[in-house]
Amino acid sequence: MPAKPTEPDTIELSTEELQEITGFAAECARRVLSIFERSLPDDSRPRDAVEAAQAFADGGRRTQALRTCGWAAYKAAGEVTGEAAGGVAGDVPGRAAAADAARAASHAAAAAYLHPKASAHQVKHILGAAAHAARAEELVTGEGQGATGQTLEWARHHAPPAVTAVLGRLPAAPPGGGRVGELIRDLDTALRA
Repeated sequence: MPAKPTEPDTIELSTEELQEITGFAAECARRVLSIFERSLPDDSRPRDAVEAAQAFADGGRRTQALRTCGWAAYKAAGEVTGEAAGGVAGDVPGRAAAADAARAASHAAAAAYLHPKASAHQVKHILGAAAHAARAEELVTGEGQGATGQTLEWARHHAPPAVTAVLGRLPAAPPGGGRVGELIRDLDTALRA
């Protein structure tokens, strides 16, 4: 029996594509920064992550500071909900939305570190900021899935060519991930259409 063809382990990924993808992710996250800042106005970690991501998108270098900003925004997401202290995200109204806004910022910074691996997991790095931004808006409005339709539609219409080109080199978004995973898969499907 002939051997089954295998998928490549890596994909082509240029610096210019990384910059376009990161700029897109930064813009998605920027749309919901105010949600986080209403909950913690003195915490600049998510804004710092978005600004660092934008600096890379504008031609800056990938530095340890960019990575540090991304991790700091991720940490802020856990702290705003009390998860770091064993709390529950729904304890305080608006805190869960603020956490997703911070996660969007973290994903924006992380987009600069997308790997040239032919892995479905990489789709999360490309679309994670958009999905978390959509979830933040969904939570803060209380309108459910109708609220995310606008955010995902915006992301679909504003995705630069690099986003769709790189998604086309990757397997489809993986299953799982709760509501944010659903949003990633919805956007992935729309961008590939």
